[in-house]
Amino acid sequence: MPSQKNPILNRRKEVPEQSIWWSKLSLAQKFSASSLGRFGYELSFIRNNEGHSLAVLRSDSSIAVITEDGEINTSPTIKIR
Repeated sequence: MPSQKNPILNRRKEVPEQSIWWSKLSLAQKFSASSLGRFGYELSFIRNNEGHSLAVLRSDSSIAVITEDGEINTSPTIKIR
């Protein structure tokens, strides 16, 4: 039986559920963030705009946002400093 020389490595620094931001997400946002995590997106921060929570996720140079209702936008018009 051949040994596995190149194990799959997880690039995440921490499990998403342990992120300080994770606890601030709505249930719908958590579900959507988990789905995007399968594509390499990681939760970066949460932005509050006019009383609404917007989760911001990054994957390499790509950005995605998730509304409080769990709606995913992978082509947002958002400025990140």
